[in-house]
Amino acid sequence: MSSGKFAAIQLKGEYDVDRLLAELQELERTQWAAQRTYGESLEPGEATLLDWRVLSLRSPEGDGARTDPGGFGLVEYAPTPWLDKAPYIASILDAIPTELRSVRLMSLGVGAEVDEHRDVPYGLPAGWVRLHIPLVTNDRAVCTLGGEKHTWQPGTFWYGDFSRPHSVRNDGDERRVHMVIDAYVNQELLELFPAEFRDAIRWSDVLLNRPELPLADDELPSFAGTFALPDAFLYGESEELAAAGDEHTADAVSASEDREGRIRVAGDRLVLDVDGEPRAALVHLGEGEFRALGWTAERTLKIEPEGTGGPRVRLRMRWGSRMEEVVRACTPAAA
Repeated sequence: MSSGKFAAIQLKGEYDVDRLLAELQELERTQWAAQRTYGESLEPGEATLLDWRVLSLRSPEGDGARTDPGGFGLVEYAPTPWLDKAPYIASILDAIPTELRSVRLMSLGVGAEVDEHRDVPYGLPAGWVRLHIPLVTNDRAVCTLGGEKHTWQPGTFWYGDFSRPHSVRNDGDERRVHMVIDAYVNQELLELFPAEFRDAIRWSDVLLNRPELPLADDELPSFAGTFALPDAFLYGESEELAAAGDEHTADAVSASEDREGRIRVAGDRLVLDVDGEPRAALVHLGEGEFRALGWTAERTLKIEPEGTGGPRVRLRMRWGSRMEEVVRACTPAAA
């Protein structure tokens, strides 16, 4: 794994705590909601019963009621109305030199504990990282990450490798509030990391963000068609996709474990439907390869309208330099 010896490290940037707290006080007048988990279904789950409250500053389509980090879908991430009440925080986010996904203020109450878990897929090999700026904390509000205990101070800027097992416990006498930022990985963002971190990076294991390369309107129809979509591509990990096998091979899974996938033109984009329901807008990365809107190139579809094997779709899952791929025949959409 990239920079494996670093479970967490402080980044360049220190912020005015008084200004952060003044904006937090203003935002406290709003209605924070219970945190929702985000599981294998890539959809927000049930609200937690813990004293773990969230206010979203960026979310899918700028929905201020969302507390989950989102997933791939049909809408772009955008600022929520709450960010308008926090111009200093907005300026901090604007200065982060990469595309941001979700940004949430997360408050862990006195006596609350979040059991050990992993945030997947996150980290340099997945193409995005989870960053923290503490606003309020105490000496007994501890994050245990990769076996190390951390208490980050207000106004500092931190990266944590939350793909490792981690837990949080607040045994202090006041809440713990962090701003949690999900950010795509690019070269400019990595310049905020200390030199010792960058020197330890295995660059072949870093999945850098690739900008969208829009297609011309007359190109879009050539990528439309239907195909069998492995369930593992939507909800699984790379090993599960590999187990799906290519169509017509001996190790292929039964047809019952495939969904009906359809790629169609919708306005100036392609959209992926799953079992007849819209699932994700597609972002063209070049050479007929697409990621889902709201996701990284950790999961992509490479659509080959022509070739010796006929029209087909290559479904890919990456973790740094590792890639698993299965191929499915594609039936072109009727002209």
